[in-house]
Order: sequence, then C-alpha cells, then structure tokens
Amino acid sequence: MPNRVNSSKTNIINKVRKLLRVSLLTKMVGLMSILVTTMILALGFYYNQQYSDQVWEQSGERALSVALSVASIPAVRHAFEDEHPEETIQPIAEDIRVETGAEFIVVGNDQEIRYSHPLEDRIGHRMVGEDNDRALLEGESYVSRAVGSLGPSIRGKTPVYDDDGEIIGVVSVGFLQEDIELTAGNFLSDTWVIIAGVLGIGFIGSFLISFHVKESIHGLEPEEIGKLFNEKEAIMQSIHEGMIAIDEQGNISMINQKAREYLQVESTNAKLIGDPLTDILPNTGLLNVVSTGNPDFNSEMWIGEEHFVVNRVPIFSDNEITGAVATFRNRTEIRELSQELSHVKEYAEGLRAQTHEFSNKLYTISGLLQLKRIDEVIEFIDNESRVQQEWMRFLVENVSDKIVSGVLLGKLNRAMEIGVNMTFDKHSSLLEPLLKRQKENIVTILGNVIENAVEAASLNKSEQPHVHLTFTDIGTEFIFEIEDNGPGIVPEKREQIFQRGFSTKSNSKHRGVGLALAATAVKDLNGSIFIEESNSNGTCFVIALPKQSVYKKGVM
Repeated sequence: MPNRVNSSKTNIINKVRKLLRVSLLTKMVGLMSILVTTMILALGFYYNQQYSDQVWEQSGERALSVALSVASIPAVRHAFEDEHPEETIQPIAEDIRVETGAEFIVVGNDQEIRYSHPLEDRIGHRMVGEDNDRALLEGESYVSRAVGSLGPSIRGKTPVYDDDGEIIGVVSVGFLQEDIELTAGNFLSDTWVIIAGVLGIGFIGSFLISFHVKESIHGLEPEEIGKLFNEKEAIMQSIHEGMIAIDEQGNISMINQKAREYLQVESTNAKLIGDPLTDILPNTGLLNVVSTGNPDFNSEMWIGEEHFVVNRVPIFSDNEITGAVATFRNRTEIRELSQELSHVKEYAEGLRAQTHEFSNKLYTISGLLQLKRIDEVIEFIDNESRVQQEWMRFLVENVSDKIVSGVLLGKLNRAMEIGVNMTFDKHSSLLEPLLKRQKENIVTILGNVIENAVEAASLNKSEQPHVHLTFTDIGTEFIFEIEDNGPGIVPEKREQIFQRGFSTKSNSKHRGVGLALAATAVKDLNGSIFIEESNSNGTCFVIALPKQSVYKKGVM
C-alpha cells in the first residue's frame, strides 16, 4: 500500500511539473521582453530626469540673464536716486517681464524694499525668500530656489550698482516651479508615447527572434536537445565503425573513439576538435566532398597495414554545404577470413587434384602388379615420390612464407590436374620477410596470374602445355615472371587485359576478374606489371614490386 501511495504522488508531481513546464519559445519571448522593457524604461526614466534637470538649469540661467539685463539698464540704476523710484522702475520691469515670459521681476533697494512687482500692491514691502544676502553683501550674481510670495520658484539674482560702483539694490527674476514642471511634463508625455511604441516594437522583435531561433533548432526544446545530444554521443561511441566529421574549413568537428583507435590517435577530444583533418590524414578525400558536394561510397583505403572501406557524404544546411562526414570500417579481418577461405579452397583443389592423380597412379600400380612387373612398380613409386618431395623441398628451401608456398603448391596440383606441366626456375628464391600487406597482395597477384597462365597453356593442343615460373628477391624489388605456351595476347589487347570484365576466353560475366584484381594489388604496392611474348610464342607476365613500398596515408 505505501508503494502505491508513493507511486501516485510521483505521478502527480510529474504531471504538475509537466503542466508548469514552459516552452522555449515562451521563455525566450518572456525573457527578451523583460530585458527590452527594463532597458527602455531605465533609459526613459534616465532621460526624463536628465531633461527635467536641464529645464530647471536653463530656466535658472534664463532668469539670471534677464536679471543682469535689468540691472544694467541706466534708467533703473538712476531711478534709485528719485524720491519715488517705483514710478520709473515698475513700468520698465513689467514690460521686460511680459516680453521674456518671466513670472516675476522684482527690483529692491539695499534694504530689500520692493520697487517693482507683478502685483502692484506689494510694492514698498519687504522682499520674501531670504536669499538676497549674497547679492547685497557679496555682490554675487547667482541662481537660487526659494519660496516667495507667489510660491516656490527658481530665481536669478544680481546686485544693482550706482555710478560709483556701490551696491544700491538687487534684481530678482523668477519662474515658478509649477510652470517649469508643466513645461517639462508636456514634452516628456510625448516622449513616453514614443517609448511605448518602442516597447511594442521590442515585443514584436522578441517574438520574431525567438520564433526564428526555435525554428532553427527544428522546434526542439532544450531537454529534447540535451537528450538527442546524449543519444548521439552514445550511438557514436558504441558503433563499430570509425566516424569523422569536418566543417567547411576542413577542421574536425566530431570524431568517435573507434576512429581514434583506427588512426592510433592518443589526443583528447579537446585537442582534436577544431584541428585540421590534414594534420592526421594529409591526403584526405573529405575536403573534395566539401568542395564538390558529391558523396563517395565504398571506397577502399589503407591506414598503415589495415584495410578499410570508407563512405563520405556532405553535410547540408539550408541547401548549403557546411561540412562532410566519413565513416570507415576495417575490412582486414573480413579480408583475412576471405583469404583463409581462398587458401582452404586452394588446398581442397590441390587435394582433389592429388586424389584424382593418385587414383590414376594407383590404377597404374594395380595393373603393373597384376602383370607381376614388380621392378617397374617400385621404379614408378620412387619416381612419383621423388617429384612430390622435390616440389616440397624446393618450396621449403626457397619460399619463406607458408601462405605463398601453399598457393604455389595448390597451383602446381591444379596444373597437374588439367594436364599442364608447371615448373620453377631452379634459381628462384623468395626469402625476404613479407609485410602483412605485401603478403596479401602477392597471394592475390600470383594466384590470379598463374591461374590465367595455366588456363591459357591448357588451350595448346599442338604440344605439351607448359607454365614456367621464375621469382627472385635479389635487389630492391620482388620480381616474378610467369610464362606460358598458350595462344598469347595480341599487342592491341594488352592494355585492355587488366580491365574488369574484359577476357580473351569468353564473354561470361564471371570472366575478366582475376587479372583486374592482380593489377589492383600491384598498384596498391606501387609496383608494375606488363606483358611480353614468351619464348614459346605464348604470354609472359613480368611483375616488379618494391620491397620498401611507399604507402599512401589512408585517404579519408
């Protein structure tokens, strides 16, 4: 019962989490909208404050400028000497006030008694604000804020001097705080309308950007992307094929562990990712795939002594090539198994030929025994035993590699079975140790060329069919010569003889393969193969293989 309750709680919690989960599009729109709103509102408030301060500053400077102008008027200064100065000063002050838009222009004497005021009934009374000392006592011109008889205001104040330079009064020009704030507010209201419009555009832009991002990741949520990434990594590391991906510049963007093993690379991911692929594969074919956009399938290559099959395909994004990926698998094990099967087949064919031949010989021995010709039986057995022993002794003494010896022995038995006399030059030798790659290719070359020579010799009906094999490892090359006394190959067909599907014997689809495989193996070892006419008017294949073959680094 407790388990069922816990399971139910877990299900409820998961459902609640699922309901509360917000999509990536919603998150991006919300976050970007909050960011845009915060930035624009912050800028709006900052601009509002800056403009308000600027209006106050400009109003103060304007008030001070008017005050300086009034204080410099000669009529105003001389009127201080009159019995009723207000009669001269008041009209001048009011005209200037109306002209400049000031709220008030007050002119007072050194006792702060008003000679002018917008409200005439306040003329003759003491000035209000208690901020005239700096002008009257220190002779300063300045801007101040104070509460006067008309309310809070910003004022420009300056002293009035007589002709002797003595301070005889003060001029105070002001703008009411209420009017300044109203002026700033009217302007800023239009600004907030613009800010609201910008916010609307920001919201629309946020949605469009978020939608584009969402579309570019194929509508996936972050959790789905993370899951896909983990799945991709697991798949990449679990497959038994090497995999390398590059970007359009040819730098490695992905490589799995199997590829590292094949390439014998010990660097870490951080070291290889972003490095040029040519650093580890100088002759890579992936760059050609990036430049042409053409895929390449089932190409063969060698990496060191290992044989691989590689597939290369371009990577497209919005119909543009953004890179390429290569997958390659090791065919050496498969090839080795195939070679072993071929060798078994060769041995089986040899045994079958020997069985057939020995059956004939046993019949011969049986007949001789029935005729009671014992001496001839003994001579016949000794002769056959000697031939077999000579073959085995020659191969053991002159061919160091057992696989190559097995192929040659199999071909000897194959030739004997179809009535072709196959011989070796007594000075032939192949004692140089063979590399794995050399061994595999030499088996392919000898097996196919000798088979072709035996079949060609078997067509000779006028004399004993014969194949003669000479080989040597003296010098810097392995040299093989396979001669037959068959019908030969006309010169104009010698260039075609190594093409797959071409045969001088028949048009069967199973023909025209052996010599093509031999030519491919010769090319893989950087060797050469050419055809001459043998001494018996047949064909002579001459094969030269360098001992120290210069292999190309695997082409990826």
